[in-house]
Amino acid sequence: MNRSLIRVALLSSVAAFAFTGCLQESGVNSSHASGVTAATAAAATARVALPDFSPLVEAIGPSVVNISVTSVEKSTQLTSPFGDEDDPFDFFRRFGIPVPGQGGQGGRVQPPQPRVQQGVGSGFIVSTDGYILTNAHVVDEATEVTVKLIDKREFKARVIGTDKRTDVALIKIDAKDLPAVKTGNPDLAKTGQWVLAMGSPFGLENTVTAGIISAKSRKLPDETYVPFIQTDVAINPGNSGGPLINLDGEVIGINSQIYSRSGGYMGISFSIPIDVALKVKDQLQKSGKVSRGKLGVVIQTVDKDLAQSFGLDKPAGALINSLEPGGPADKAGLQNGDIIQQVDGVAVAESSDLPRIIGERSPGETVKLKIWRDKAQRDISVKLGEQANERVALGKNAPEASNSGKLGLDVRAIDAREARKLGISAGLVVEQSSGPAAKAGIRQGDVILAVSNQRVTSVEQLTKAVEAAGKTVPLLIQRGEIQQYVVVRIN
Repeated sequence: MNRSLIRVALLSSVAAFAFTGCLQESGVNSSHASGVTAATAAAATARVALPDFSPLVEAIGPSVVNISVTSVEKSTQLTSPFGDEDDPFDFFRRFGIPVPGQGGQGGRVQPPQPRVQQGVGSGFIVSTDGYILTNAHVVDEATEVTVKLIDKREFKARVIGTDKRTDVALIKIDAKDLPAVKTGNPDLAKTGQWVLAMGSPFGLENTVTAGIISAKSRKLPDETYVPFIQTDVAINPGNSGGPLINLDGEVIGINSQIYSRSGGYMGISFSIPIDVALKVKDQLQKSGKVSRGKLGVVIQTVDKDLAQSFGLDKPAGALINSLEPGGPADKAGLQNGDIIQQVDGVAVAESSDLPRIIGERSPGETVKLKIWRDKAQRDISVKLGEQANERVALGKNAPEASNSGKLGLDVRAIDAREARKLGISAGLVVEQSSGPAAKAGIRQGDVILAVSNQRVTSVEQLTKAVEAAGKTVPLLIQRGEIQQYVVVRIN
């Protein structure tokens, strides 16, 4: 195909040269002719550079399947708004007297029947013996799954397993010698490259759409396990679970989500990188479920202010603001205020990277963390637990703390009853907030636990720690059940 492109480009150049000669013989100004020639050649080259997707469609099409699902919506039985005991019409019903406006024997409302729902999606064959990848939301709670191949053959499929955190599902049909896709490396894909999507939008089978990669490693709200590939490929309901294909005919993603205000395509689509999906697929195929490593920490983003206050040259890593008592991190000696920078040499650029990196590790596996503590790097090894439940704390608009006077706070030591209620041992309760603390978002009732990673239990300790911190004071506070580091700036 590349040789054909080169041949057409050469022919375009020859044609442009001949066209120039004709203009000169006709007496047309040569400078104007050169401008026209350049524009014509550029237009011809642009036309030649556009990809022809038909070979890819012919090669990949037989591996893409249409998925039809049947599910049963459980209906809630209608009851009297007064309850069984306080129903004012119950006296009439006991004697079979119909109640106006209510049907059924003796006026009773018959419970509605469960409603059968139909849905469609897409998928693609990943092994010749019938394993198929799709989205978890396509087959979730389905009572029946039917797979239709491009040659019109239909098979009943069984769901091997689903993983809602990545929205990946593995299903299986009883067939042999099926055409399986070739998978590629999403890390090698570049923004601006052409990609192709295949699937069944709105149930229209074997539909092909094309576009470019708009961005990589896109983080979505409440999605910490998938670095999505963003594209402008037209994806609509029914495309879910279909493949995202590069120009080499390799599947690099699973089409999963769209951004839409109307329910239809609006130019922004998201795909799960195939390497993430294949790791899930291997676990589902082996055990029917996905097991993830667990560190046992609550983390938050390191912004510019926090980085400066902790002595970092740039905002990066995951800041620990609380640990699960007796959890893997706690046992390994990690502390509040530690910033996790690497896991087994893999950089943690943002806090949202940590749950995904740890989640890819197996329970019981030992990982080496590179952390930042007291303005120096340290190495700590942690034996992971099972099921990563790392919670990402709220963002920048969170409570902060300061001491009376310089920070604009009036504080008192927390009493034993309040401490037990919050599940902490000590701290300082904010009675009043003003000045820098109020500007930062501190309010009455917040509890100051530490300055940087130094615990404070008295006003004197808080004062000394604030003086030592300088103009940017990193504080660990608790509001309700949430602990978080924040920075108060002292002007």
